[in-house]
Amino acid sequence: MFHRGTVIWAAIGATALAGCAGATASTDAAPSADGTAAAAASSPVLRLGMVDAPGANGFVAAEMSFATHSAYGQAVYDTLVRAEPDNSILPSLATGFEYNEDGTVLTMSLRDDVTFTDGTPFTADVAVANLLRFRDGSSENAAWLAGVSKVEAIGDETVEVTLTAPDPALLTNLSKAAGYMESPSSFDDPAPVGTGPYLLDAAQTVEGETYVFTANPDYWDPERQHYDQVVMTVHEDAGELQEELVGNRLDAVLYTGYSGFGQIEAAGYSAHEFTLDWTGLLLFDRAGAVEPALADVRVRRAINYALDREALLDALLGGRGEVTSQIFGPHTPGFEEDLEEAYPHSPAKAKALLAEAGYADGLSLTIPTVNFVPEATFNLLREQLRKVGITAVLTPVAAQDYFGAVLGGQFGLASMQLEQPASAWETYNLSIATGAPWNAMHVADEWVDLLAEKMQTGDDAAARALNDHVVDEAWFAPWYRNLQVFYTAEGTDATLQVGNAYPYLWNIVPADA
Repeated sequence: MFHRGTVIWAAIGATALAGCAGATASTDAAPSADGTAAAAASSPVLRLGMVDAPGANGFVAAEMSFATHSAYGQAVYDTLVRAEPDNSILPSLATGFEYNEDGTVLTMSLRDDVTFTDGTPFTADVAVANLLRFRDGSSENAAWLAGVSKVEAIGDETVEVTLTAPDPALLTNLSKAAGYMESPSSFDDPAPVGTGPYLLDAAQTVEGETYVFTANPDYWDPERQHYDQVVMTVHEDAGELQEELVGNRLDAVLYTGYSGFGQIEAAGYSAHEFTLDWTGLLLFDRAGAVEPALADVRVRRAINYALDREALLDALLGGRGEVTSQIFGPHTPGFEEDLEEAYPHSPAKAKALLAEAGYADGLSLTIPTVNFVPEATFNLLREQLRKVGITAVLTPVAAQDYFGAVLGGQFGLASMQLEQPASAWETYNLSIATGAPWNAMHVADEWVDLLAEKMQTGDDAAARALNDHVVDEAWFAPWYRNLQVFYTAEGTDATLQVGNAYPYLWNIVPADA
């Protein structure tokens, strides 16, 4: 259900591809199916490293996810709208879009001059079919369209999307996997048929290892088509990924390692650094069903004051990150600079709060552990809590059972690394709303509900008020935002995308472009 773009605790394991060597932005074509070298391309080949393969359903648009998978879908499919790096929305297959007065009906006018690579015309009926398939499909991001009650074609060139309630994130999601447009002829076929800038070369593709794409000669928007060929290779093991970079065998990649940065940059790579996820504790049980002490806000605040965030960051990530006390990302309207240090490290204040709450002699809290999270994480956490009188009872859970146990409400709190979405509304729906997956015990809050209603209309002040509220009520105990890096080789450049692990494919370009 969750992949690295949503929960990135899992150790990144590994398949490095042999035979992907060559100079930066090489013009050598990949070998043909019979092993002979193909003719040299007239413009650069992009060697793009991927941290995971597309997934069990291949390129079925309705089943695809996004985040670390975004480049796969963007190679072969267009979306209805397109997002700039700051997530401002521009036309794509939809030439225009507008909401009705109350924000519950989105009307999109469509291009009338685009065909799929199998010759099928792109029409409103096709767009409707794709949207409904994604909403009703099994993609881990299907919830992006959960608020869509109806989609209708108004003639051949207009689509009307009706929502059960306003959704400030809808257009952004239609610029991602929810907006992928696939030909009806390939519905449920893992081989993609889209209108996108590239065609999957099945003869040169090795499932799970190498995916080769060639430029679509009839692409309707050639300005977003920067390469004659894109070769995506899967590198799940961080150590082998480091070797690929030091050996100059990749032009661009999201680096998943925790060391070797100096070596990689010495090899000629440019580092594009960003923060995307936050790490810390989720204090689920605010009603005290499993851990009665967590029903008292003073206990939740004490946990926050007990944390030495700088020490955790230094020990676990070598200082590569930003300490924080909030889960809203810096690029969202809900973010407040003053909340970065809302809970400065203070064991004395933590002890005083615990005493006020009736726990002067201490208390015990059960925290689940799992083998894909370094043991040092839990040991450091246990030691910091011990210093204020909280005994962390570390309880191992099998990896295959971990998310079910945590999200099923078996534990009152858990340590986690979670996405900081690109918008305040997405943060609310991921971790705060009563039905949010990471509000695991689905504790309701009337004030949160009132603020959410205002956020649906684009009220940025309500987003900030919501952030103030969950920080003051200590729903979470964040430690830091993780610093991540996307590397590009000499001759390749990239513009990062707010809220996504990978730059969008068309924003990875030859350096002289």
